Amino acid sequence: MGLLDFLTGNDKAAKECSQKDCHPKMFCYQCEMSMPEGCGAHGQEIGTCGKTATKSRLQDIMVFGLKGLAAYREHARELLDMNPNSEDLKTLIEVDDTMSETLYFTLTNVNFNFDEHIAQLMKVGQAGVKVMDLLSSNHTKALGVPTPVTVTQNKAEGKGILISGHNLDMLEKLLKRIEERGLADKINVYTHSEMLPAHGYPALRKFKNLKGNIGKAWFDQTDVFSKWNGTCVVNTNCIVPPEKSKKVANYVDRLYTYKIVGIEGAKKIENDNFDPLIDQTLSLPDVTGFDSDETLVTGHHYETILTLAPQILEAINSGKIKRFWVIAGCDAPGHGRDYFRELAEKVPADHVIITSSCGKFRFNDIDFGTVPGTDIPRYLDLGQCNDSNGAVHIALAVADALGVGVNDLPVSIALMWMEQKAVIILLALLSLGINDIYIGAKAPQFVNDDIYNFLHEQFNLNVISDIEKDFGKELAE
Repeated sequence: MGLLDFLTGNDKAAKECSQKDCHPKMFCYQCEMSMPEGCGAHGQEIGTCGKTATKSRLQDIMVFGLKGLAAYREHARELLDMNPNSEDLKTLIEVDDTMSETLYFTLTNVNFNFDEHIAQLMKVGQAGVKVMDLLSSNHTKALGVPTPVTVTQNKAEGKGILISGHNLDMLEKLLKRIEERGLADKINVYTHSEMLPAHGYPALRKFKNLKGNIGKAWFDQTDVFSKWNGTCVVNTNCIVPPEKSKKVANYVDRLYTYKIVGIEGAKKIENDNFDPLIDQTLSLPDVTGFDSDETLVTGHHYETILTLAPQILEAINSGKIKRFWVIAGCDAPGHGRDYFRELAEKVPADHVIITSSCGKFRFNDIDFGTVPGTDIPRYLDLGQCNDSNGAVHIALAVADALGVGVNDLPVSIALMWMEQKAVIILLALLSLGINDIYIGAKAPQFVNDDIYNFLHEQFNLNVISDIEKDFGKELAE
């Protein structure tokens, strides 16, 4: 099956599109030598410089991976500015060097060697491993190691601030400022989407006005923010602009953005001055319409899970745990991702689900309970997307204890992807030699058949199709 079949899920449509040549084999217009309208715009398979379609797309993947890498690097640097550490700064420099070297790699007339393109992508992946470990360790240094906690879902009262994004440092600064002003009893703070894991950190959980979670993945923000009577903050990527939804007009005058995030009409939090946000929150009516009795569980950081290593190993050796599932990733609108909920629902009782990122909102309302005959939870929420590194740490520790390779563990991996942070996570996993990954709901359009076939042959990377076809054998264990 070709890439177009994966992308459309419709063989007829794929054939028609292919006949019309509506998917360029390559596209590049980065230099003066580019053909009219760009190399590849009229079906060319080789650019003026000699770059092939496959190498052009490999360079695109490098750039996409660097975008995700830059986001994690930015968050890590913010934490390092507060607590400088020579070893951490050395790691940051190594990541920066990889970023600059890789951008240099993509210049016109630099490299035309396929193997070296792959090696550079793996180097980007290794930088992803480093930066995610760096960010995770600095989160725990600053805020403590998360522990499991049950959080209210869609329940709110009083004056309220709703925060979406990934920046835990900003959340702590806001909570401190509210407390400094003596307003902790008057303003409640709630999380949305990737901020849910904040509730697991001891340094954040101590604030009595950090209350609960509202909504699910990032893309429900227009509905949730429209119904929210208080103020809203988006402190990292995944903001919806007015051009995408008319609903933004319902709350843009109550919307604040932080640092690099911004849209027309929203207010910017400058120099960590949260007073305008706090003052407007006080001026607004109490939050109403959120009175659900639902709850969610979060806070299963890998360092906490590893304290259960003896129990987990005993459960594996005794057959009480037969398989681990990593079902995680970056969510997006669409029914195609119902696949991941359906998969989670089919996972047997003696299997454990490990998750992270906003993709967990597809199924984190389910009570998975514990592994029969143990106290080990069947559902483990590692945290935000950068906390995906935790799944690797757990797998490596278990593999080492059992004396097997990580690819010999009874682990199945199903990842949803949407944007560039997911690209760097996938590159990180591949750079560690992790095999047998399924991704979806659709194949990336920047991957052509040559690249997909290479990844399939080298890493057994697959695009999801049908649960029984993909994982029927594992589900039957």
